[in-house]
Amino acid sequence: MENDAVFAIEADVDAAFRSGNSSNSSTRHHAEENTRRRAKAGIGGSEESSLLDDEESGYSEDEGYHGPSWSGMTEFEGLPWWKKPSIFWVLPPFLLSTLAFGGIVVPKLNLILTLICQEYIADRSTKDPNFTIMPIVFGEDNPQCQVPGVQSRVAQFTLYGNLISGILSAITSPKLGALSDRYGRKKLLIVSTLGLLFGEITTIFAAKYPETFSINWILVGYALDGLCGSFIVAMALAHSYATDCTSPQKRNVAFGYFHGCLFTGIALGPLIAGYIIKATHSVLSVFYIALGAHLLFMIFLASCIPESLSKSRQAAAREKHKLEIERLGPAADWINQIRSFNLLEPLKILYPTGEGSSNAVRRNLVLLACVDTIVFSVAMGALTVVIIYTNIQFSWGNLESSRFVSVVSSCRVFCLMIVLPIITRLVRGREGTSRQRNTGSDNFELSIIRIAVFFDMVGYLGYTLARSGPLFILSGCLASVGGIGSPTLGSALTKHVPADRTGQLLGATGLLHALARIIGPTIFNAIYSATVGKFRQTVFVCLTATFGLAFICSWFVRPHVYLDEPDVLWASVPANETAGEESTIQ
Repeated sequence: MENDAVFAIEADVDAAFRSGNSSNSSTRHHAEENTRRRAKAGIGGSEESSLLDDEESGYSEDEGYHGPSWSGMTEFEGLPWWKKPSIFWVLPPFLLSTLAFGGIVVPKLNLILTLICQEYIADRSTKDPNFTIMPIVFGEDNPQCQVPGVQSRVAQFTLYGNLISGILSAITSPKLGALSDRYGRKKLLIVSTLGLLFGEITTIFAAKYPETFSINWILVGYALDGLCGSFIVAMALAHSYATDCTSPQKRNVAFGYFHGCLFTGIALGPLIAGYIIKATHSVLSVFYIALGAHLLFMIFLASCIPESLSKSRQAAAREKHKLEIERLGPAADWINQIRSFNLLEPLKILYPTGEGSSNAVRRNLVLLACVDTIVFSVAMGALTVVIIYTNIQFSWGNLESSRFVSVVSSCRVFCLMIVLPIITRLVRGREGTSRQRNTGSDNFELSIIRIAVFFDMVGYLGYTLARSGPLFILSGCLASVGGIGSPTLGSALTKHVPADRTGQLLGATGLLHALARIIGPTIFNAIYSATVGKFRQTVFVCLTATFGLAFICSWFVRPHVYLDEPDVLWASVPANETAGEESTIQ
């Protein structure tokens, strides 16, 4: 009901802007106040009116019309450029970190395979005296390890690692996301990077001293990574940073840049790692360099990058949290919180109730979160399986696997960094993208999501049918077009909630991603482990069906729906109390 009132009054405000009254700030303020009063009074039409599409509502983003400008960066006006937050501050060091992340994907998996193969051969030799032992060269391709028994053990080990990291990150992700709303994005980004740092350290020890540190120490690294939120929280916090300093209609492109950095790291990282290993004749050199890259990222975060949340916004979020704690009373005590711990509690933001919410908002948030979780779970569950599958199906080693990952990731980066920005610019226009007000996700974003999921589905169907390396790579390139879906899904989700709840929302999606990191690899690794000796393409059949489910869900999301939640507390804190002063952004 409240959204209906907002749309009814904003139509009058928009008409005033069209008739030349846009320069009259007092008129705009008066109209906005009337909007809030009538929304609170429940004046408006039925819920269906909040679901009107562009033509029915008289609002068309494609035609370039826009309402009041987005004002998310007004608190930083008057500051020099090097003290203003921008995604371009974060992208270069983030790319360095993702290069390190991508560079160790294949070497780490092959390192695990080598260590497990050593154990497997040792077990076989003790049980069967006639078993011929072939020497295993650390860091090289070992044909004796390309057997179903070793493949099954590797799948189980990676499953355990993902379970440990996923469960712990599911617990910590929502907390870290909510903390970033109250204490800033930078501090929490440093915390999440610490997890990657610990993971590299434990891997180095397990590889360098296998007699002292068993392969199970790598599982300890997974645990430490999960406690810090893993890369799931790192991506969510990067998106939160982008949300703070990017207008709603540009967020899909901004999120796409971060995804582009991620897949650039996955594309170029393995190639760079391969040349480093070849030059140094040591696999461990890659992990040392990755360790240094993560350290540089943390140093740059702490010393150079401006905080995207001003002190006033952080104070407002802390005050709001304090009032909520006071309202809960003894129930908020940490002992009682442990007693009544509910892992799924943070997901309540996906089903908001009270003033400003509606069935349409709840339906959109749930459906978008489901599609986003499915896309993420397949990405996480398939990566390891695809590499292991190509190892036994096409006899691919380090070089071939790295080339495959690089080609597919390069196609995904091209779609994210080139295709998505160009399409967005052509559809929205230059001025419209910078000044449009937030009206929830629109038809353009929903179309991008549906097309992306469709290409993912076609790509994994190609994996199922391909019986040669080139066709398998071609299928991967088709699936890579679906990469434009993830940033658009994240953008669409953030446009459904007020700015001060962005971290909380992305923390909730981080929880879903963490659960998906558990469920996806668990299911897909288990399927592959059980069918690798029979019909090893079974897992890709399941992945194709999963994307089909996501494609169906995407058609039930409606455009121009959002949570119009009045923020009384925000009004009590001066938005630009210290604008122009350095202390505002520290």
